[in-house]
Amino acid sequence: MTHDLYLDLRGIAKEFGSFTALKNINLQIRKGEFVCFLGPSGCGKTTLLRIIAGLEVQTRGDIFQDGKDISTLPPAQRDYGIVFQSYALFPNLSVADNVAYGLVNRKTPKAQVRQRVTELVKLVGLPGSEPKYPGQLSGGQQQRIALARALATRPGLLLLDEPLSALDALERVRLRGEIRALQQQLGVTTIMVTHDQEEALSVADRIVVMNHGVIEQVGTPTEVYREPASPFVADFVGKANVIQGEVRDGTLHAGGFRFGGSGENRSVRVYLRPEDVLARPIAEGDPHVFDASIDKIDFLGSYCHVHVSTPTVAPQGLMVYLSLNYLAEHSLQVGSPLRLRLLEERVKVF
Repeated sequence: MTHDLYLDLRGIAKEFGSFTALKNINLQIRKGEFVCFLGPSGCGKTTLLRIIAGLEVQTRGDIFQDGKDISTLPPAQRDYGIVFQSYALFPNLSVADNVAYGLVNRKTPKAQVRQRVTELVKLVGLPGSEPKYPGQLSGGQQQRIALARALATRPGLLLLDEPLSALDALERVRLRGEIRALQQQLGVTTIMVTHDQEEALSVADRIVVMNHGVIEQVGTPTEVYREPASPFVADFVGKANVIQGEVRDGTLHAGGFRFGGSGENRSVRVYLRPEDVLARPIAEGDPHVFDASIDKIDFLGSYCHVHVSTPTVAPQGLMVYLSLNYLAEHSLQVGSPLRLRLLEERVKVF
């Protein structure tokens, strides 16, 4: 991936009457990068995508694409392809005509159009489907054709608005892998809007976590997951245990334990991922060990979410991940006692 700046958003704001949908958004995206806008419904991510596309006009702020100011350009004069959640294919046009739509609008010679359509339909894994109509295709196939149509004019930017949310779980996982592979093969700068954290973590080079019209954090999937910048990010991306604590005299006290702390005396919330509470063999005298008992086991295939009660550490209990093999090996079930330890270096304090 190159480090050339490709898309530069400066101070983007959007107001609908008295409602502020976006506040002062600044974001730089590099050429060839795959970026996900991630956040709950109504956080402003689709509005931001539509502003980049020119389908919505920002109240304030500027957008530069490849060094060119596109802030006030109409959609037709911007260089992007877009795929919507609803596929938005023309039902009365064949697959070939759907894919060719943008090329025909640009008055591309017929022979060139035919060649490009064949190439794209093959690229998205549906060779020979040119004569079919959208109604004859499954949801996943329709979305592949929508992708081919978006790529037909060789745009510099690919915009994906929740492209997988209408598909079933298996098709979603398959197609997100294909989109990522295709994006890497073509090297096209891509922005995908999603509310599905697993989707964002699995495909993005960087994730832009949004909430209430502001950017909470921008980082790689690992950074966003391991080093959340705010309680919102810690809660929204992945699962988190929250323990009430306080900093007293430079030491963090939480869950009956002491950790190296810093700063003035204050109440804090301590966040810890389920995988950072371990049930592995524990050395004697480890200061962060505690006893728990199993309340509930959620079976998730090869591993389980195990809810444990531990009155001394967290009155509301904690969640840990244990493999199916571990549970079987130690004959653990609801009601079984369990010795656990917290990984001090993974504790996040807000």
